[in-house]
Order: sequence, then structure tokens, then C-alpha cells
Amino acid sequence: MKITKANGKIEYELIKNLKKRSGETDSKILDIVTAIINGVKDGGDEAVREYTVRFDGALPKKFVIEKEELNEYLEFIDDDFKNALTEAKNNIYDFHKRQAQQSWLTTKENGIIMGQRVRGLGRVGIYVPGGTAAYPSSVLMNAVPAKIAGVKEIIMVTPPAAGGNPNPNIMAAAAVAGVDKVFLCGGAQAVAALAYGTEKIPKVDKIVGPGNIFVATAKKLLYGVVDIDIVAGPSEILIVADGTARPSFIAADLMSQAEHDKMASAILLTTSEAVARAAAKEIERQIKFLERQEIIESSLENYGEIIICEDLKQAINFANELAPEHLELCVENPLKYIGMIDNAGSVFLGNWSPEPLGDYFAGPNHVLPTSGTARFFSPLSVDSFIKKSSFIYYTEEELKKAKDKIINLAETEGLTAHANSIKVRF
Repeated sequence: MKITKANGKIEYELIKNLKKRSGETDSKILDIVTAIINGVKDGGDEAVREYTVRFDGALPKKFVIEKEELNEYLEFIDDDFKNALTEAKNNIYDFHKRQAQQSWLTTKENGIIMGQRVRGLGRVGIYVPGGTAAYPSSVLMNAVPAKIAGVKEIIMVTPPAAGGNPNPNIMAAAAVAGVDKVFLCGGAQAVAALAYGTEKIPKVDKIVGPGNIFVATAKKLLYGVVDIDIVAGPSEILIVADGTARPSFIAADLMSQAEHDKMASAILLTTSEAVARAAAKEIERQIKFLERQEIIESSLENYGEIIICEDLKQAINFANELAPEHLELCVENPLKYIGMIDNAGSVFLGNWSPEPLGDYFAGPNHVLPTSGTARFFSPLSVDSFIKKSSFIYYTEEELKKAKDKIINLAETEGLTAHANSIKVRF
């Protein structure tokens, strides 16, 4: 990895370079996805089948897996994996249940009643990638908050594995998380089917979950027809470290994100030149033992950097500007700095809180804003699966007291029918 010294300019050039990764979607992909969406909208299940054969090579042996059948897949996985899934699910549940909101009502002495009703969405669709990117952890992270929110039905779509059968690890995770039904289809056609509904696949209110560029583009184009979580960009990690940090830990954590994708970014900001150089050497040593060496090398070469900062304040200011998906504070007394972090998807405090802890097990959600959107977006949560309605009750006497002010506001805006709605009552 390239090592440079912060000078107030070079580090911000890095941000510009990273932003180039999330430019406009290729027009050819837009055309392909638009055609698929329109095909599914008009052709329903038959179109889904045609696209499945075209893109996946064959139809799955079974298209629908009911909830009762999902539990059978728990017998196909080893006990260690089953126990890990269960404990991770419990941790995710424990964290997210604290986010649950309650409906509320307030009454005043004059008889006015106002309040807010909070309830879960009716039906949610979860997209889960197949093939080499099959991540059971994503099933838990998306389904558990939805269950806590009170979503009535959770539908999952996922491409079949080789041979037309579902991935047993994905199915087991769906059973543990409480998914209601699984359809074996993927790609933009599965997203379109969830958005519009087909003869067999029910229409959903929201679609969540990661996918390739075709899936992400479909979600983006269908936003408004259906709600979505986020349009995720390449994964990213930023580590802020002082002289107490362990270079071997830093190197491992940088590469844990670089292995996701050649477009992933892994950046180290440190106040110690010795830590910077030792971390770079550790990357050279550790990378030889990793399976995705080519992907990691490409990621680090194009979107990775080690920057030596004058002090932690300079490093944290840069972190807030970058607004990373994952931020590790590998510093002495990391709790001292948590209040200074304004823009980050998830923050990992200290040498013993590596990013994969959050990806899999600790409890906070791993569906996080990327590409600097942590400035205004939040992680997936129970809030992502609820809707709110307000309600108002006024007595005749209280409306009479307020009528002249309401009429004044309405007439000032030129909305005389609004004003008349009040006048006619008196």
C-alpha cells in the first residue's frame, strides 16, 4: 500500500478518487434491467422463468419453499454452524429489540387528542445472492429487524445453487430468522417480481438485501413502486490508529474488507509512521495465506492508502469528511473519541473489536450506508420496516378558537378552498 503524509490536500484527493467508484450506472445495464422489469411486469411468472433459464442456465428443481420445509434444512448443516447462526441471531435480536417504537397518544384539558400509530409493514421481500456471494449472515441482518418491527410476512428470493437446489446454509439461516417463504429466483427479474407481484410471487411493500449491479439497478429503478433499503456501493473500511495499535491487527482488518471486491476501499490513518510501515509489511506477509489474494491486491492498489496524520484530530476530521461504511478506532482509550465521530455507518472501538465482529455476530446491523452516504443515511434497523400515521381530534369549540388563524394561513397561500373548509363550519 502507498504511504503518504497528510498535507490538507492529498487526503482529500483520495476522497475524489473514491467517489468515482459510484458514478452513473452504465447505460447498457440500465437498458437491460429496464427491459427485464417491463418483461416481468407484463409477463409475470412466465417471464421470470424465461429470464431464469437465460441467465442461470436452467430452472430450479423446486420454485417455492414453504416455511415448514425450511426447518428441514437445519438437519443438513453441521452443529457448529447451526449454533453460530442461532447465537448470532439472538445477539441481533437483543440489539434491535431496543429500537422498537411504540404508538402514542396525548390528550389536553380542552379535549384535543393527538397521537401517532406505529406498525410494521405488511409484506417485505429479502434478496439474498447465490453462488460464491451466498451470505447467511445477510439473511439474519435483514429478517430479524423486520420480525421485531411486526412485519406480517417475510418473502425471500435467492438464486438456486448449482444443480437447481437451494443453498442449504441460506435456507438454514432463513429458518433461524423466521422467513415465511422462499422463491428460488434471482437477478433483476426477482426484484421486479417482488415489486409488481406475479401469479405466484406476492407483491411486497419493501425490498432489502444486497445483490450485483443488475439487482442494485433494479432496486434503484423500482424505488417508488416499492420501498428499498439502500443502493449499496463497494465496501469500505477506514482505520484510525495511534502508536498503541497493533500493525498485524490493522493489516488483517484492512484486507477483511478489500477481499469483498476489487472496488472496495481500505484506508489507514495513523499518527505513527512506525505503525504505518509495520502495517504495510504485515499486509505483504499475511496476504500470501489468503484465498482472495488477487482481489485484495487490486483493491489495495487502486483504492487503498496509508496516510500519516499530524494528530488524531486531523485523522478524525478526515474520517467525518469521508463518512465511511466501517470505521475502526484502534487508539488508546477509544471511548474518548466516540462523541467526535459524526459520520460513519458503524464504529468499532479498540483493538479487540474488529469489523468482522459486526458483520457476523455482535448484534448491530451490517447493512450500512456506503460511498459517503453515512452523512445522511443510517444502518438498516427496526425503523426500516415500520410506517407511522398521525391522528388528530378537535372539538367544535377548539376549532372555533383556531379558525381565523387557519383561514389566514390558507388565504395567504392562495388556497381558498382550504379556507372555505374552515369557514363553512361556522
